Amino acid sequence: MKRRVKLTFPQHLIKEPVLFTMAKKFDVMPNIRRARVTETVGEMVLELEGEEENLEKGLQSLRDQGVEVETVEGDIIE
Repeated sequence: MKRRVKLTFPQHLIKEPVLFTMAKKFDVMPNIRRARVTETVGEMVLELEGEEENLEKGLQSLRDQGVEVETVEGDIIE
């Protein structure tokens, strides 16, 4: 299953490998489509592919760390 999401990282997580850790821990394959990182915030639009249960657990783990997770509908390339 694939899911399109926008992740917004708080400043304290910008330099941390949270996406890599989530992908490895929950067997989810990320495909980064767009990213913007500044000194204070990181934004990333991506497609995640994996089992539904793994996607849910992985996204919840990001939320638990303070990452804002939004579902993206339609074309994600702007």
